[in-house]
Amino acid sequence: MRALVQTAFGGPEAVGVQRVPDPEPGPHDVIVQVAACALNRLDLLQRRGPGLLPGFSLPHIAGMDIAGHVVATGASVTSRAVGDRVVVDPTVGCGSCPYCRAGERGHCASLRVIGGNAPGGYAEFVAVPAGLAHPVPEHVGLDEAATLPTPWSTAWQATYRVGEVGADDCVVIQAAASSVSIAAIQLAKRAGARVVAVASTDEKLATAADLGADLLLRGDAPIDGPIRDFTGGRGADVVLDHVGAATWQRSLDCLRVGGRMVMFGNTTGDEVSFSLASVYHRGLRLLGAGAYAADDFPLMLDAYFSGGLRTVLAAECGLEDLHAGFGLDDSRALVGRVLVRP
Repeated sequence: MRALVQTAFGGPEAVGVQRVPDPEPGPHDVIVQVAACALNRLDLLQRRGPGLLPGFSLPHIAGMDIAGHVVATGASVTSRAVGDRVVVDPTVGCGSCPYCRAGERGHCASLRVIGGNAPGGYAEFVAVPAGLAHPVPEHVGLDEAATLPTPWSTAWQATYRVGEVGADDCVVIQAAASSVSIAAIQLAKRAGARVVAVASTDEKLATAADLGADLLLRGDAPIDGPIRDFTGGRGADVVLDHVGAATWQRSLDCLRVGGRMVMFGNTTGDEVSFSLASVYHRGLRLLGAGAYAADDFPLMLDAYFSGGLRTVLAAECGLEDLHAGFGLDDSRALVGRVLVRP
């Protein structure tokens, strides 16, 4: 089969299309013919190096967010059949450790991530555990399904499981036009919340408005005052922040007494300093959302497939053109996802 293979760390020269052996299914696996695979920023970061996920090694086939057709099944598989349309949950736990038994396989010490530290979807075929290949209904295209797995499951966990967003909450979403924020805006609105979208450009804010955001704020201007005006002087109930150091203090400052800060990313830096007193005197809750639970994925799919939610597609490319896709993602001007067709 054809696959985009990373053989070194660095720029575009580190990856190239190669002919590699077709994957063979284990007894509990299915082989998926990839219809589409959406680009993740992790793909770019691990191409540059070093590998960020434990167990990453070269050569490597990236691509975490995969949808396609089942073309072969392992000997013990009864839940899926050849021809099924599926979307793949990329997180594979050991199945037996305390975290896996509790449904928290994202914390498994032996975690494999399809496309992260195991062969992924920038290829014509990929082997995945049958239980992680979820059916896609006929009314949803496989292109659309491929945009869902990582950002929508991450947003589901941050918004609902950790952030506990509910009706009438005021929710501030940083970097509101990123893929995970595009999901979070819609999930928060689905819960009945009022959404404040913060983004760097008017174009990105226009996308947030189209998705239902109630208040639009540029990230290069103060946000605390407008948010307090919007909430009658109270402040936000929840902030969803995957940006990190650049937005940390502003996110804290706009919270109400007893507000919840949900952290699930560090794209602008991993270390911050802040006043402990300003947190504990106001009763703020600092909450990490680091790895979605096993049942977050099917719950997210059920909600999405039921209608009323949508993804944003920015561009499409083939394996040979993926360098251009990486360039789009790295520019930070991207609104929506880049879809790769093997």
